[in-house]
Amino acid sequence: MASSDSEREEAEAVAAVAEEEEEEEAEAAAAVAEEEEDGDDEEDEEAEEARALEKQYWKYQPLQKAALTGDWEEAKRIIDGDGDALTAKITTDEEIALHVAVATGKSIEFVKNLVDLMPVEALELNDSVGATALNIAARFGNTDAAKILVAKHSDLLYIRNGDNWLPLHWAARSAHKDTLSYLLMVTKPDCKTKKPIENDLEHMAPFEDDSGVELLVLVIASGFYDIALDLVRQYPEVAKSSFQDRCALGEMAKKVSAFRSGSHFNHWQSIIYYYVPVKVEQSAEYSERDDILNPTRQKVKAMLWRVLELLVPPIKHVQHIREQKLKHNQALQLVKYLCEQVRSLEDLKAYRSLARSPLLVAAKLGIHEIIEEIVNSLPRAILARDFENRNIFQLAVIKRHENVFNLLYQMGEYKQYITRLEDDNGNTLLHLVGNKAPIEKLSVVPGAALQMQRELQWFKVIQYFFLFQGLITDEVEKFVNPSHIEKQNDDGETPSTVFTNKHMDLVVEGEKWMKNRATSCTIAATLITAIVFTAAIIVPGGNNNTSGLPIFSTEKAFIVFVVSDAIALFMSTTSLLIFLSILTSRYAEDDFLHVLPHRLIIGFVTLFLSIIAMIVAFSSTLCLMLGDKNSWLLSLVVTSACLPISSFMLLQFPLLVDLMSSTYGPGIFGKQSNRSFY
Repeated sequence: MASSDSEREEAEAVAAVAEEEEEEEAEAAAAVAEEEEDGDDEEDEEAEEARALEKQYWKYQPLQKAALTGDWEEAKRIIDGDGDALTAKITTDEEIALHVAVATGKSIEFVKNLVDLMPVEALELNDSVGATALNIAARFGNTDAAKILVAKHSDLLYIRNGDNWLPLHWAARSAHKDTLSYLLMVTKPDCKTKKPIENDLEHMAPFEDDSGVELLVLVIASGFYDIALDLVRQYPEVAKSSFQDRCALGEMAKKVSAFRSGSHFNHWQSIIYYYVPVKVEQSAEYSERDDILNPTRQKVKAMLWRVLELLVPPIKHVQHIREQKLKHNQALQLVKYLCEQVRSLEDLKAYRSLARSPLLVAAKLGIHEIIEEIVNSLPRAILARDFENRNIFQLAVIKRHENVFNLLYQMGEYKQYITRLEDDNGNTLLHLVGNKAPIEKLSVVPGAALQMQRELQWFKVIQYFFLFQGLITDEVEKFVNPSHIEKQNDDGETPSTVFTNKHMDLVVEGEKWMKNRATSCTIAATLITAIVFTAAIIVPGGNNNTSGLPIFSTEKAFIVFVVSDAIALFMSTTSLLIFLSILTSRYAEDDFLHVLPHRLIIGFVTLFLSIIAMIVAFSSTLCLMLGDKNSWLLSLVVTSACLPISSFMLLQFPLLVDLMSSTYGPGIFGKQSNRSFY
């Protein structure tokens, strides 16, 4: 009986639980159904709104077309017939007619007429990204439209868009200098900005706090260094702050082209760059080539340039170089001022965030000017390390920036310490220089053989000019403790081992490059040798049957023929032997430093001379045959003789110049200035 009651109670309990579960499931299903119904209602509302907007867009297509083309008569007709047309959203980006007209910039009269008709509050209408008409004018550089808008409603200057940007920020971001200059002139620094529409961001003044820092960064990013310099002088606090991990000095560290070290001029351009005068405020502490410390030199340069300007009409290319120099000077002055402001900080954390990162970025990009200014203002910054524990000189070696590496020549005894430092993998400066250069640095050097030579020059550079004395010193080893020369890194590799392993493919490519050129030149030298040897045996005009002497032996042209033919034979033979020695060389990696380039230079020079001598011999033979009766024909022959010589000069001479410059030139290493560095 008790068992039956117990079973009954259990059954009732199970039934109750099942009933509760069914009720919960029913409630959940009802809730889901209600949510789906609400979602359907929302979707229906959104769809209805989208259809209404689409209908409105189609309705105002004629007004949009009129705004795009600047057709005011058509626009006026539509506006007169529809009171809502002035403020209606006529594009999928929720733009009104004024926005479209300002963006296209087709007719400033169209914009003026629209603004005259619109009430002040309507000018604050924004598009889908929160941009007002003035934001759009700043974005597209429509300065005239900006003036019209500001004249009617100056509060537009202080309305931010959805990205919390003022019109100032848009003009700076879009690199419209004229528009930016105008907006800077009319924007008041003490006016708090209005809240962006549908945005609760805090009010702030245009040139203060995050707003000022972001504006300065955008101005620098657009390359307006003169404007940036004015900004930091008026509002120095923005130079000492960062916004979203971006700061002014860090932005300058990315602008390689803003400095002389990032501009590649040829010889003549460098001369023009040195002498062309520019007007920019200089600091007495430092200027390029010590111009401030040498006022006489400065005056002589200015005087020579004035004379040159009088003698030579303005040249567009020269003007471009002048603009480049002005930009470089402005950028340098800006960096100096930024460093001075960062130096005034007492917060170590802020100092590290504002100076450490820009210093390392400048080292990676090869901007030695920024490195010099930062270290000059903040000496301890020289110890900055990246995430792999590498300092600025190790980064410079990895990236092959000789301008940064050459700062070691301007250092005192401290270089003995900083060059002995190792990274997290136990690599010294020698291990790092053993790695292959980045492709962008190798591609500057023509040919795999010269690229290998440049790599060897980073490891071993000529100390004395006597090529055959063998007095070669390791350029990097001059700054490294002798015990570090054979030091192993964490992988158990010495610097020499690293260099050999990393450059095996370049050695193979260099060998192929050398052999290809040697083979081509060998064929040319062989042909010239055969031609001039045959010409020496079969003399022009033949021999006298009586005396056996050449018939033209008394002619001056014959003497020229004999001498030039002999020179051609000797030079072509020498060239042939040199190129054969290149083909049979062992092609060890050290041979690419001097041995192979030296042979290739001699081979090219002797081949070039043999070609000239052969052409001269041929021309003198024609002179003997034609005599003085056909002077016009002789002139044609002489002129034609210049063609193969000129062709060789155009095709091979640039390579010969590169070879000689790389092998016998002053090199890429050495002190860049007398200015002390740390």
